[in-house]
Amino acid sequence: MNSFEQLIRAFYSAFQNRDFKAMQDCYHPTVFFSDPVFPALRGKEAWAMWHMLCEQGKDLLIDFDGIKADDRGGQARWRARYTFGKQGRKVTNEIEARFQFEDGRIVQHEDRFNMWKWSGMALGLPGRLLGWSSFMQGKIRKQAARGLHKFIARHPEYQ
Repeated sequence: MNSFEQLIRAFYSAFQNRDFKAMQDCYHPTVFFSDPVFPALRGKEAWAMWHMLCEQGKDLLIDFDGIKADDRGGQARWRARYTFGKQGRKVTNEIEARFQFEDGRIVQHEDRFNMWKWSGMALGLPGRLLGWSSFMQGKIRKQAARGLHKFIARHPEYQ
């Protein structure tokens, strides 16, 4: 296993342990993160997102495999299982991750998953019926961004 495969493994192992500081150590200070819910986070915003997810994910279970990397980029598959929202809906999200590296750290991280499928699990009937629509996906993104900004406001280390 090369050093970048070890870096990806360290990132997800830290996530399994909800160790957001170890996750942050895997990221370059100028990291760019993107996924269907958080489409463009940079630097401390990305660090804060992982901190928030680790803190809020009381029953969060993470597993991962398919790690491959060379000196230009890497990939992994990972799965998150957790309870979402006030209704306590069970979510299992299957994610494909892509990475780019700089100075021995992750400088770009893109996660891909089916937002319609996710919204059906997380939001129930409204998500199953409308999760495919740009309206519903925009609403999900806005709510997630509000949550992240509130989290950042409570944590001056991310400001």
